[in-house]
Amino acid sequence: MVFPVILALVLNYLQNLRFKKLVQTVTYAPYFISTTVMVSILTNLLAVDFGPVNMALKSLGLEQIQFMSSPGLFKHVYVWSGIWQFTGYNAIIYVATLSSVDPTLHEAAIIDGATKLRRVWSIDLPSIKSTIIILLIMNMGSVLTTGFEKIYLMQNSLNISASEVIDTYVYKIGLASPIANYSYPTAIGLFQSLIGMVLIIGTNILARKVGEESLW
Repeated sequence: MVFPVILALVLNYLQNLRFKKLVQTVTYAPYFISTTVMVSILTNLLAVDFGPVNMALKSLGLEQIQFMSSPGLFKHVYVWSGIWQFTGYNAIIYVATLSSVDPTLHEAAIIDGATKLRRVWSIDLPSIKSTIIILLIMNMGSVLTTGFEKIYLMQNSLNISASEVIDTYVYKIGLASPIANYSYPTAIGLFQSLIGMVLIIGTNILARKVGEESLW
């Protein structure tokens, strides 16, 4: 959640409207790319023989890297590509909240000699604090849900030790196995739901004790 907040703050201080719209379009666009196309793009970008990343490494005299088949790099590829894909879209709500901040607060801060960093800390972050907390509580329920499609498409026999997650495991033992087994995957799904519910309730209680914002 840190990256969408940072992007929203940066967009809020951009003065050039054309450049601001360009940045918004570029950062929002990856969200609308389907998961299959996204994985295909990653595979081509990180390919050993013809991928731009490895070609650049080769031109610099560095060793080429097996990104898609290395268990140690799988998490990095998955997480950073997810940040690239979802940061722009997730920043929309923060941009909307920041746009409703009273401009006189910034004007008074500027008159008092406050720097942009100080204005961010004293005006912008308090204005979106409640939004951050509410979204954090809601997102805690999906901590164990890492996303099936993308991981399954990126998964292969070489990175299986790092890419096997609950969702892909449930699919393999429930539907892809020679003998269908529905009870065990159902129990795993129930376990995920219970853990998610506990995390939501616990985070909500903690947020209510620490501050004033909470879901209930």
